Amino acid sequence: MDRRLALKNLGLSLGYVVAVPTLISIVQSCKNDTGIAFTPEFFSQEEGNVVVTLMDIILPKTDSPSASEAKVHLFVDQYINVSNTQVEKDLFKAKMASFIALATKEAGKETVSDVTAEELEKTLASCLKLTDAQIEAKDLAFKNYNKAISNGEVAKLDDNSAAIAFAQELRGWTIHGYKTTEEIAKNFLDFDPIPGKYVACGTVEELTGGKAWAL
Repeated sequence: MDRRLALKNLGLSLGYVVAVPTLISIVQSCKNDTGIAFTPEFFSQEEGNVVVTLMDIILPKTDSPSASEAKVHLFVDQYINVSNTQVEKDLFKAKMASFIALATKEAGKETVSDVTAEELEKTLASCLKLTDAQIEAKDLAFKNYNKAISNGEVAKLDDNSAAIAFAQELRGWTIHGYKTTEEIAKNFLDFDPIPGKYVACGTVEELTGGKAWAL
């Protein structure tokens, strides 16, 4: 993945991120972390290990830090744990379970702890590089799921759609969390904590030299 393009595209699609108190406190706690072993609050230890590996596949170390070096895994783990409802947490866990099951099956392993980073990358790629038919099927599955939930019915997502959704959401969380860190915001994106003049219209190249805004 082209990291610069990914950050730029996410910046254009999300616009400005509102720095609510919860978000600020989570970012601060991640920044103050001393780099000890990752002990997840939302994820299990096994899930946390998978998340760290996947995040570093999505944003590996290049001329800028990897996702884990920027402590994105801490941010996402704490943010979901603090901000999501129990229903949202349960759904995210179910999606992740489907992805882990798929990765383990495709690798021909007994447990996900035996799955290598290269094998995880193959499953991640298959969940992100979709045909139009696969995208349509996933969207329809979620539409039917949400409809059933709203009607008070018992609903279950098919494993393939759930795994794809997890991969897409984790990619979004990873890039969003990466943009939020102080080091990345100040040193690799365009950072202006006290905005000056208002420019009604202009391209990213004209306004920031091609960099996405940090906030």
